[in-house]
Amino acid sequence: MKNILVISNKAPFDKMHIRESLDTCLIFAAIEQNISWLFKDDAVLALKAGYNLSNSGLKDFFKTLKTLEIYDVEQVYVCAESLKKYAMTSDNLSIDVTPLSSEKQQSLISNQDHTVVLS
Repeated sequence: MKNILVISNKAPFDKMHIRESLDTCLIFAAIEQNISWLFKDDAVLALKAGYNLSNSGLKDFFKTLKTLEIYDVEQVYVCAESLKKYAMTSDNLSIDVTPLSSEKQQSLISNQDHTVVLS
């Protein structure tokens, strides 16, 4: 089993980068890899509670974020500095995540076999 980190850093509606990251996490989880997901920069907005896409014409993948544990994606992290930038706290988030400082993010990255950043 490999340790794989998926890093999301784009806004949730920026060409559906978050959806692609979600799909990547689920694919790796399906082949029984140890998956971690780090949200940083504008991607933290995908974690904000209360999105309603019913009138947007977009598929509501935000609901799938709440089911990550079912797919064995239990290590979900968020950049603490990015949360501060958007004045967000854990109370504003739709799922439980672990905030990480820049130093802890570097440690997380260095402990991975593979890191995936979709652009």
